[in-house]
Amino acid sequence: MSTSPASPPTSVRWRVFSLAFLTSALLYLHRYLFAFIKPFLQDEWGLTNTELGQLDSAFSVCYTAFQFPLAIAADVLGVHLVLTGLMLVWCSGLALVAWSPSARWLWAGLALLGTGQSAVYACLSRVAKLWYPPAVRTTLIGSVGVLAGRLGALSSSLVFSTLLVGTWGLAWRDAVWCLVAAGMVHALLFVVNFRNSPRQHPRVNDAEARLIEGIADRLSPADGGEGTKQSFGVMLRSMSPRSLRNLLFLSVQTLLSTFADNIYSNWIPLFLAQVHHLEFKRMGIYAALPLLGGAIAGLIGGALNDYLIAVTGNRRWSRVAVALTGKGLAAAFLFAALAFYDAPYIFCGFLFLVKFFGDWSLSTSLGVVTDIGGRATASVFAFNNSVAGLALIAAPLVFGTIADSYGWPWVFATVGMTYMLCALSWLVIDCTIPVMRDSQR
Repeated sequence: MSTSPASPPTSVRWRVFSLAFLTSALLYLHRYLFAFIKPFLQDEWGLTNTELGQLDSAFSVCYTAFQFPLAIAADVLGVHLVLTGLMLVWCSGLALVAWSPSARWLWAGLALLGTGQSAVYACLSRVAKLWYPPAVRTTLIGSVGVLAGRLGALSSSLVFSTLLVGTWGLAWRDAVWCLVAAGMVHALLFVVNFRNSPRQHPRVNDAEARLIEGIADRLSPADGGEGTKQSFGVMLRSMSPRSLRNLLFLSVQTLLSTFADNIYSNWIPLFLAQVHHLEFKRMGIYAALPLLGGAIAGLIGGALNDYLIAVTGNRRWSRVAVALTGKGLAAAFLFAALAFYDAPYIFCGFLFLVKFFGDWSLSTSLGVVTDIGGRATASVFAFNNSVAGLALIAAPLVFGTIADSYGWPWVFATVGMTYMLCALSWLVIDCTIPVMRDSQR
């Protein structure tokens, strides 16, 4: 690290932000691909919606099972090593999906993809804690966790479905290989340009390090971004019954939100193909509309959090107001959308609003993790998402079965009711209760 005190601060923190942004975008681009592959698999292998939901669960089970242990590894070994390994694993899984000659191999590829993506956002939450100042942290978290993710999902619709398959006429397997190559290039860029903390980065001068440390949370030496040793046992022993209860409430709302969000990640393209018989060019555009809403919400939701906290001085109720309002409006617009079920353009236009309001609360959820996490931020994030991972396992099975047995309108009605429950859950979440007694925000 450069130590010239007279120099103006370097800007490596924004390079780190860019790496985090691209990581999030690629993660969702790759994760959403399977939703667009499903119509091909029904044509090639005659799979039912229920069987496709079971394949989705291969991803979900591994995503849930490995998230917490790999997040603890990130807290112990550092994000640089762990996140690099995760990128390589998830790209290998996607490559196996492209190669798969049968549903059994496809299951293995999706399982490997889920393993590789399991603790990525836990790692990125630790990056946020150590590299982003708190005054703009929720805005930047929203940009990485929601805006970038939804742009990646949007790219999956437009790049894979509309461009590579619909316009260029590539076979779906060849299109997937192109996107595997993009992931490997990004992994190489991350290895070269990222370090676990500002003090470890050779291109960060002392002025930038002091700027980050002076504006960000005053981390104790135990927190100080140098790959601190942090175990689940230490975190558990430092928790009070009140903080544990609060963490569980946060996990419940994340579970509900994740359950509802599965309709966008796994089912919208197949719904458009089965019900409205859209070709891939139009399917990509229509499926992109709700994801565009989510992308915009990522930026607005985070900024709204920071603005309300600055104006009111009340962190807890500022976060609750944003999240509860967002999920409540998402439920209202989804039930309204069902009136236009037979008009795909109007229906997907309503889904734009549903996803916009549903996702602007995601920045709030990510902000609460950094509020309460302290030096165990990655582990707290992973615990929260591991509990929510139950929804990733259940939702594909539930939605596939409902679609086969009762029809797609009941799938969307189930999502609307889930949004309502998620909105109400925010009334019992308090972002001012740290998970560990000695943690500081």
